[in-house]
Amino acid sequence: MMSAVKTAAKTFVIGDIHGRRAQLSALVERLPRDPAADTLVLLGDYIDRGEDAPGVVEDVLALQAEAGAERVVALRGNHEQMLLDFVDKGDELWLHHAVGSEHTFAQYAGHEMDLMLLDDYDAARREVAAAVPATHFEFFRGLPLYHEDDYALYVHAGLEGGGGKHPRDTDARHLLWGRDNDFFRFYYGKPCVFGHTPTPFLPLFGRLGRHGIYIAHSAIGIDTGYVFSSPLSCLSLPDFTLYQAFADGRIATHRITKFIPEPLRAFRKEPATR
Repeated sequence: MMSAVKTAAKTFVIGDIHGRRAQLSALVERLPRDPAADTLVLLGDYIDRGEDAPGVVEDVLALQAEAGAERVVALRGNHEQMLLDFVDKGDELWLHHAVGSEHTFAQYAGHEMDLMLLDDYDAARREVAAAVPATHFEFFRGLPLYHEDDYALYVHAGLEGGGGKHPRDTDARHLLWGRDNDFFRFYYGKPCVFGHTPTPFLPLFGRLGRHGIYIAHSAIGIDTGYVFSSPLSCLSLPDFTLYQAFADGRIATHRITKFIPEPLRAFRKEPATR
């Protein structure tokens, strides 16, 4: 009697979340994920801008508690880094109006940051340090800067240039903040899935169809933006199925068949393990 066909484990990669707890919950629920075998990779930026950053962190911690940190890999984003730099060193970038930190502050502190507090950075720093639970700070501090598996490299912002320098040999600031046009346009190394730069701001050549992710050679961008109409996106590897959750509750699924990097095409051609 033949044994049942066993399919290879998958990796599901979710782009920048930014406090969108409802979209994250809907997306994770939709994924055909086996928590015991498949890997879920989160590319960072759990906080700022959205309606419930603390809830997002709690949900990610719950996912890790359920499946283990080796099956739910949460990477650090530049927004977590800005918060840590503000609390630890007094760096004020996290308070810039473009960051969206006022939402995270209010969600943790229970009130908006008023003008008087905003003018007193030390007071704001002390209040954030007291308001964020210790488990959340432990989570932020423990976030790795990259992940690698058989299918791809995973980083928050991207790699350095088109030459394929490995993340372990790359400066942390570049992994968190980099927007290297040579990487976006000319990277041919091991497939690399990244977020940080919304795909509408990436080179036109690699933007694919109405679902809005980016593929140019071996660079794969899945930060599909942050406005009300923007989906939270998850790419499944090696099958290249894209799952998207929208703020209005819609869920969309796309099977991508074009411009897939050759190393991932090779995985798709392999027969199922028996």
